[in-house]
Amino acid sequence: MPDARLIAQIITLTDLPGVAEKVDAVREACTRLRFHEALRRRIPEAAAESRVRGAAASAELGGARLPIDTVRELMSGARQWPEHPDPGVADVRAAVQATAESERIVGLVRSAPLQALARLHVAGFGQVLDASVLGRPRVGDETCGEFADAGPAPGAEIVAARLAGLPDLVGTAASGQVPGLVVAALVHAEIVAVRPFVYGNGIVARAIERALVQATGLDPTGVCVPEMGHLSQRTHVYAGALAGYTHGSVDGVALWLRHAADAMLAGVAEGVRICDGVRAGRLLR
Repeated sequence: MPDARLIAQIITLTDLPGVAEKVDAVREACTRLRFHEALRRRIPEAAAESRVRGAAASAELGGARLPIDTVRELMSGARQWPEHPDPGVADVRAAVQATAESERIVGLVRSAPLQALARLHVAGFGQVLDASVLGRPRVGDETCGEFADAGPAPGAEIVAARLAGLPDLVGTAASGQVPGLVVAALVHAEIVAVRPFVYGNGIVARAIERALVQATGLDPTGVCVPEMGHLSQRTHVYAGALAGYTHGSVDGVALWLRHAADAMLAGVAEGVRICDGVRAGRLLR
């Protein structure tokens, strides 16, 4: 059973200035996307293209960029990854692999979010990081230098305590009272706030948000591109909104939730563009 007190706390967040209206707008936009004519028979094709664009945007949010056409070829296997990629290309590969894994964990992320989190990290960074740090939270004096604008990464004890609360947070979606958008946005921000892994937290946070957007029923088709929505508002705006959440003020949390809603609206718009391209028989760049 979802925790009633936690549900009440999250509902309070949803009532912060400007949040509820944006949550409603996202729900309506996702409903319209779901009934796009192209999705009557071609959801897999549209969802696959969404993952291509999502992976490219997620990598770019972390500072690594490849053209969409190149990412599409790499994801499909039409182009091979270089044997010894430079760090930027390695991060694009991590984004591609974590985004691909997000589709496979949709059925798992609500019942076992910590296991889903570990799978995303292993999928993304199995070829980058030492096996000893893959898929597990930081321990001892291990640290993380990512998201410097959000302040220093918390110590391992705080990481463990906040991750322990993640299943309850995800579980609030089952109540029917907490919007899927809010759950996905809060989980995304929590991963960035605690930075559980020594490296790769941004890519993992964006991949689990994608999975939750689909798993909570907000966009069951998986065609929306939330990562591109975040990117469309510029990387520094995305980082600033996350820093606002991490610093813990009410205004900061409201800023992040409004940003996440705007990102979803832009992500839905990108999903519509994908559907239009699928219906027309050509994918727009």
